[in-house]
Amino acid sequence: MSSLEFRKATIADLGAIIRLLADDQLGQKREQPEAAISSPAYKMAFNRILADPNQFLMVVERSGEVIGTCHLTLLPSLTFHGALRLNIEAVRIDSSLRGQGIGEWLFNNILEFAKAEGCKIVQLTTNKERVDALRFYEKLGFKATHEGMKLYLAPTL
Repeated sequence: MSSLEFRKATIADLGAIIRLLADDQLGQKREQPEAAISSPAYKMAFNRILADPNQFLMVVERSGEVIGTCHLTLLPSLTFHGALRLNIEAVRIDSSLRGQGIGEWLFNNILEFAKAEGCKIVQLTTNKERVDALRFYEKLGFKATHEGMKLYLAPTL
């Protein structure tokens, strides 16, 4: 794994990130990688994430190619005596490279990031249909302690 780099995403990574987000059974239905570079919506979302000091869009790069991504958000909280949390979303590793330890390497880097930021709790969300992802997160020590819910305020794709 020595050839891997964990770094903040740049706008040049946007197309690769959207391609990764579309690289599974759920993402195929809702992402449009062919439009990522020209889409004002994707660019606006990227710029909003970049402008927020509590949000970090990260990539895994190998030999100049983006092969993984995740979206990290620092969440200040009054619960647990004011514990800072790290929320993890949009975790993807290129489907052709899964099973090679890259996801575990990514999570080791995420946890180091969380510790460096002073987080006391790390939490993540994943769709219930992503059975392999759920199993992977449990293997890493995550526990399913809460039930998440969504309310869509506008139509999605």
